[in-house]
Parts: sequence; C-alpha cells; structure tokens
Amino acid sequence: MDRQTFIPSADISPDAIRRKVRDLGEWFHNLDLQGIKTAPDHFLGDYPAVKWRSFSHAVPSDLKGRTVLDVGCNAGFYSIEMKRRGADLVVGIDSDEGYLAQARFAAEICGAEIELKHMSVYEVAELGMQFDIVLFMGVLYHLRHPLLALDILHEHAVKDLFVFQSMLRGSPGTAPVHDNYPFDETEVFNLPDFPKLYFIEKKYSSDETNWWIPNRACAEAILRSSGFAILEHPEPEVFICRRRSLEGGPLAVYPAQGRGGND
Repeated sequence: MDRQTFIPSADISPDAIRRKVRDLGEWFHNLDLQGIKTAPDHFLGDYPAVKWRSFSHAVPSDLKGRTVLDVGCNAGFYSIEMKRRGADLVVGIDSDEGYLAQARFAAEICGAEIELKHMSVYEVAELGMQFDIVLFMGVLYHLRHPLLALDILHEHAVKDLFVFQSMLRGSPGTAPVHDNYPFDETEVFNLPDFPKLYFIEKKYSSDETNWWIPNRACAEAILRSSGFAILEHPEPEVFICRRRSLEGGPLAVYPAQGRGGND
C-alpha cells in the first residue's frame, strides 16, 4: 500500500514552525515538520525514526479499516505513522500535557487526523472500546505498576495485535521456564537468563521516572503472563504480540484475583 499523503491543515511558514517548536519546549521525538526537525540533536540520533525503521516491516502496512491506540504517544511520531498506513481511527494518549501539546501541533502541521487524550494507561477502560492494534512503546519502565498496566490493556484495550517496546538491560538470553520450582530452589535466581526486573530507586539516565527495567527473559515472561503471545521479535527491544484469552479470567480486578492468591 502506498503511504497516505497528508494535506497540512494550516498554512504556516517555516519560521513560524521553528518558533512554535521552540515555544513547545524540549522534544523527545525528532519529527520532520515540513523540513523543520524538532529534536535534531537527540542523544539517540534520529529518534524514534531510526527505531521505527528497524521493525516497521513487522507492523501491517495497510491499516485501512483498523483502529489503533498509541499508549504514551509523546509527540505523536507513531500515531502519525499509523495514519500514514491508512488506519481509520488513531487515538493517542499520554499523561504529560506538554507532550500532547507537541503532538497536537505536529498532527496539525502534518495534516494527520488523530484523537489525542490526556489519560494514563491505567484509565484506558474509560475509552470504552478495544483497538485492533495497541502500541506500547517505551512506557513500561516509566510505570510504578507495570504488570497492572499490562493487565488493564489486555482486559480493556487490545483486540488483536500488541506492539511492545521496552528498554532492556541485563542478559539478552532466554531459558526455558519451568511450571514450578521447589521452595529450596535458589540457584535459578542467580542465572543471568532467568527473568529479572531491575528496580531503580532513584534515577537512571538522569530520569526519576525510570522505575523498572527488565531483561529480555523478563519482558517475554510478563508478556506471556499478561495474555500476549509473542509472534515476532524483529528488533532487540520490540515484540509483536497477539492477544490470547487468559485461563481463569482477567487479572486486573479489584480486589486482586491473580493466580496463586490465598483469598
């Protein structure tokens, strides 16, 4: 499918775009707004375009007739890319009003029709619908309650495909996970490829919102545990998943009804 061509909704000069980009503060997404780059000196390079190029082939190229939810949309790079692929509806949510302001401006300049909402991942049930594709890019490690977020997304937001990306640290290896371990088994926890979720008490990369960082084995384990079957691993940090039904029903219920509880 040919990429959808946008018609900018505003006739605005390059100088005016530069001023607005500057006025909207520091950008994490380096977007190309009619030739004006929003974060040309990004420490990760041309980000997130460089990341997108490494796994874009694993996302359906023709999204006509499909709906997309972009969780933690930031300045809207992935939301705009989903509209370029013809998605009927793209909803971007973020808990940061500053990022949403950037996304609104970027969408206006690009002429991309995107619904943007000030909302956290824990509130997605309020959207009242499930989406054919849910993007969850670079969000997990910013959350105090990452498994709760995945459970809520599975229960309320994901209809089919789930595109997951997280910063990973520790061993890149994986090993078979046993169905059970005896109480006196302790050595398995010292294995580098056992699922591990590292907790950051203070800051990582000068960011106080970096709370949890999984190794690869842990990322795969929590996806499986939350009801997502991994279809592809096209990039070191990216997993393309499909929603599956959970035995015993949803996990994100109050009071908790997770497996193995004593209640």
